[in-house]
Amino acid sequence: MTIDTLIDLLAEYRDQHGPDAEVRLMTQQNWPFENRVAGVTSGSEMNEASEDDPSEFFDDQDVAEDAIVYIVEGGQICYGSKRAWETCRDC
Repeated sequence: MTIDTLIDLLAEYRDQHGPDAEVRLMTQQNWPFENRVAGVTSGSEMNEASEDDPSEFFDDQDVAEDAIVYIVEGGQICYGSKRAWETCRDC
């Protein structure tokens, strides 16, 4: 999925549900969980962080692409629903 596709989809949901609708991350299709979204980052931010302080990330590796945006999971909230995969748009 591209940034533009995600922005367009989120804009449609914002129009339908309002700007204060919570965004969660549904993971593990066979045993679904709902997760908080901690935030977003990019490959370039993660790669730059390891350059700034290599000792802090000595056991971590750089990501392959700088131009990838990551939605970071912020912790499990509850069990999810398999229907998320049946109803998801642009899957």
